[in-house]
Amino acid sequence: MRALERTRKFYVDGQWVEPFGTDTFELIDPNTETGFATLAMGNHHDVDRAVDAASRAFKAYSQWSPQDRRTLLQRILDIYNSRIEEFSQAMRLEMGAPITFSRNGQSARGPAHLQAMIDALETFDFETPLGTSLVCHEPIGVCGLITPWNWPVNQMVVKVAPALAAGCTMILKPSEYSPLSALLFAEVLDEAGVPPGVFNLVNGDGPTVGAALAAHDHIDMVSFTGSTRAGVSVAQEAAATVKRVAQELGGKSANLLLDDADFETAITRGVAACFTNAGQSCSIPTRMLVPVSRMKEAADIAAHAAASYRVGLSLEESTQIGPVVNRNQFERVQQLIQAGIDEGARLVAGGTGKPSGLEHGYFVRPTVFADVNADMRIAREEIFGPVLSIIPYDDEDDAVAIANNSEYGLAAYVQSRDQERARRVARKLRAGSVHLNYPPADFAAPFGGYKRSGNGREWGEFGLREYLETKAIVGYQHI
Repeated sequence: MRALERTRKFYVDGQWVEPFGTDTFELIDPNTETGFATLAMGNHHDVDRAVDAASRAFKAYSQWSPQDRRTLLQRILDIYNSRIEEFSQAMRLEMGAPITFSRNGQSARGPAHLQAMIDALETFDFETPLGTSLVCHEPIGVCGLITPWNWPVNQMVVKVAPALAAGCTMILKPSEYSPLSALLFAEVLDEAGVPPGVFNLVNGDGPTVGAALAAHDHIDMVSFTGSTRAGVSVAQEAAATVKRVAQELGGKSANLLLDDADFETAITRGVAACFTNAGQSCSIPTRMLVPVSRMKEAADIAAHAAASYRVGLSLEESTQIGPVVNRNQFERVQQLIQAGIDEGARLVAGGTGKPSGLEHGYFVRPTVFADVNADMRIAREEIFGPVLSIIPYDDEDDAVAIANNSEYGLAAYVQSRDQERARRVARKLRAGSVHLNYPPADFAAPFGGYKRSGNGREWGEFGLREYLETKAIVGYQHI
């Protein structure tokens, strides 16, 4: 894997460069708990160099026509597709995604989002007459992009692609836990002919490189995906320079099973959705709401479904759930499972400890709790592990109230045989996206949250708009 040869360098101004500092970070395979590479960690000097390159490149790149930017994105898509297996293997190694899921889920998101941005760019009107004025949508400038470890390619592409489409220049700081896919993506962009300085990559941690990006005087926008706690810190750092801040943060999504749903199908698919990516996804349905009279039925179906999952090494084709990303995440998941037990939730599958035969690696037992009270920690906190909480409700209004009684509002799910009923309930839910009967992903739809799940939107045209300023040329029609 070529990316392993790049871990001690950054990509700045079209070149692979040595870092200014000497700090490093050991990359750990979550399957084995052993190191496999050493990552160079940047500092504010590295950020300054990258920002300077992006600032110089902005003047020319911002003037590229939408068609030229679209052609560039198409080249990126073509080259990405030619190297897609490398991305799959990188995410299998760096964050433990099972190889089958890494291929079909993780790496496949790159082409999907690139194509959605190409399509959006083809139809987007950058100039629109309005009254006697002309409304112009122009690139916002130099962007700092901070991405997480759980969906490495997905989160890079939904920031880099719209920034490129808008005519912006950028500095990417991926998570230090998943840098290989970012290094690969830098190679793809370089091969595609992205001009020097338009895209720059600096590895490092949040308190150092992330904070430097957020606070930098010459960065016009920061797009951050990660925890709500870290998002607050980024916003505070950015406030002094009044730059735009777009955030996609945590979630604790409710899955409302209305009383007319097909419970066998809805619960089995709900468990699968909750266990996606070993539960390390901000928008998955981790709170399953069922009528109180059907709790036992729901718990039995969910327990049976959970018991069918194969937890194993990420390189094995049959593995459905791999390890969580690191020791800290493993310990947090264990603590929250224990909290569920201590607070009186009924454990019907899984529990603390590692699955039998997997003594090494950060593996978590697929876990289901029934009879969960909405005030318990497992019903309120984002666990980021394969843990499902089943919560009873009295009637439809009670279900909606429980679903909305969360500090998060990233996503919600509704299951019903009655399409109009599902649509009606969806309109009552305070979430950025509501999924009816487990639909396929719509990469043109906006993605983002209400409340402490963030602000702004990503994906397709809505993601493109985040990287644009709006200018009114008043009196344009009189000239």
